[in-house]
Amino acid sequence: MKNKFKNNKGAERKILWQPTKKYIKKTNITKFINNVNQINLDVSIENSDDLYNWSIANPQDFWSCFWKFADIKPNNFGKGILLPKQNMIDTQWFKNAKLNFTENLLKYKNNNEAIVFVSENDTKWRLTWRELYGSVSRTKQALENEGLEPGDRVVAFMPNCPDTIIFMLATASIGATWSSCSPDFGAPAILDRFGQLTPKILLASEGYYYNGKTHNVMHCVAEIASKLPTLKKVIISCYTNNQPSILEIKNAILVRDFVDPYHEKQIKFRRFPFDHPLYILFSSGTTGLPKCIVHGAGGTLLQHLKEHQLHTNLKRNDRLLYFTTCGWMMWNWMASALASGTTLMLFDGSPFYPYSLRLFRYIDSEKITVFGTSAKYLDALKNLKENPKKHYRLKTLRTILSTGSPLNPDTFEYVYSKVKRNVLLCSISGGTDIVSCFVLGDPTKPVYKGEIQRRGFGMAVEVLNENGNSVLDEKGELTCSKPFPSMPIYFWNDKNNKKYIQSYFSKFRNVWCHGDLMTLSKQGTAIIFGRSDTTLNPGGVRIGTSEIYREVENFPEIDEGVAIGQNINNDVRIILFIKLNNKFQLTPLLVKKIKARLKNHASPRHVPFKIISVPDIPRTKSGKIVEKTVTNLVNGNKITNTAALANPESLQYFINRKEILVT
Repeated sequence: MKNKFKNNKGAERKILWQPTKKYIKKTNITKFINNVNQINLDVSIENSDDLYNWSIANPQDFWSCFWKFADIKPNNFGKGILLPKQNMIDTQWFKNAKLNFTENLLKYKNNNEAIVFVSENDTKWRLTWRELYGSVSRTKQALENEGLEPGDRVVAFMPNCPDTIIFMLATASIGATWSSCSPDFGAPAILDRFGQLTPKILLASEGYYYNGKTHNVMHCVAEIASKLPTLKKVIISCYTNNQPSILEIKNAILVRDFVDPYHEKQIKFRRFPFDHPLYILFSSGTTGLPKCIVHGAGGTLLQHLKEHQLHTNLKRNDRLLYFTTCGWMMWNWMASALASGTTLMLFDGSPFYPYSLRLFRYIDSEKITVFGTSAKYLDALKNLKENPKKHYRLKTLRTILSTGSPLNPDTFEYVYSKVKRNVLLCSISGGTDIVSCFVLGDPTKPVYKGEIQRRGFGMAVEVLNENGNSVLDEKGELTCSKPFPSMPIYFWNDKNNKKYIQSYFSKFRNVWCHGDLMTLSKQGTAIIFGRSDTTLNPGGVRIGTSEIYREVENFPEIDEGVAIGQNINNDVRIILFIKLNNKFQLTPLLVKKIKARLKNHASPRHVPFKIISVPDIPRTKSGKIVEKTVTNLVNGNKITNTAALANPESLQYFINRKEILVT
């Protein structure tokens, strides 16, 4: 029974990794605790649990101490650290502080590497901190010469490459607001997003690489530019080394021609209020036009630095690879790591081309220390029976981060058995809504199979049941009962905060309700069960969809699945759609095995009424399965926006299925 413990309900909990005392002593958490104890002589914090409790009870002290610990510029933030209001969304943080986001990401100016980029076709690009500073300086001058001012919008239709980082930093240095999408979006989906923002500048790639193919998107760029009448300039990045014709696009110019006339000079960083708008991110947009969520520079920077330095233990000269696109909030999260002196290890393209372990070659060859990805990527490696540690040493790899969807408990074990034994695996969960996390890692605590290590410092996370009571070891709504710095400052074009309030404060009065189904253990760990708005309720029993997926995806025959609730006779019955691996078919025997596993490993309530094979399952551009869209299709509800989907053609497989027609 070594490394196995019982939780409060008697179920077995298995430790997969545990830090040594020496390791704990060297973490940023321990260093921060020592700083707090020295500054606040009436405080005695011994470990990260004490630190969490103190951060919730004393938010002003916690966030101001961390501001100084993280060396955020300027060091003086004045009075008014936290001004609580009657309504949570009206709370003000650091009312008298002024800062510049880019100034804090360009604190270092030396010849060490700031950015390393590798594309799918092995194109490489390296930038030192000095070169990055110079590139941002020239780009800032070019943007200002086009009349870009604080509060203006710059939008980007770009791959995850250095040009995107450079233009974002230049935009933020001016005080303009940045918004980006990846180039695999179609023109209608882009216009649904950017069309709401009245942007002044569009940065766009002429193409991108994916799965061995070069995709030319100049026709898409031309359509987008023609339908954004407020644009003053369209700047084209020659990412695939094509020489695009830009004559048909009004006010278009190539990046090199836009920037080359300017010479590097010292950047004068104008400092703006803490809540000055930095980013606009978008909801998925599968049930209408995407909501435009505006995030402030101060809250984003402070929260990201806390998550990087305390929860991820990022330090100067670490090398961070996060596999993401510019259309996912993890790109924004990753970019902030520059403020910790961390090298950004960018990758763009398919992680499975030309072979499924290419990211691990990147980790080995570039001595990457922290690797972030999606749970679906790790699940895919497990299903392919890949064994990375057999082929790569991964000597420098210290931490693996996983998000996007709940990480299957069996995938936890896969990482430790087939990727690396001595690695901190952090399952993290938050969202575009807060451009950060509610629950995430803790390098001073053990990793338990299937569990997220802790709640974020300064985040008053609770699980509330349907009566609004706080519960432990029970499924309920993930909520946050106190304000936090990275709450959206507002939604774009949202009069009286109507959409904002409806999105997060309609279920519980003045308590942020995130829309995830979660349990919080007495030990402080968490398990996410998926979106609560797609929670299944057969016979009134609440079932998170991830509870079904974690069992179903153990079958080698199954690639992935989507479970939804079909309304019938004032009740709900579960329908499970599965996408099979190419060489398999859905046989009566396989159906029987799936139902038996769900009954024996979950409960009889988890067993679907029907299991149906489909060729594909709809998902967003960032790879998330759209359970709500499938639910609406099956229940005959209207789908208003398919442009947000990566594979809208897959919707046809869910309409009027004779196997489940209700008569």
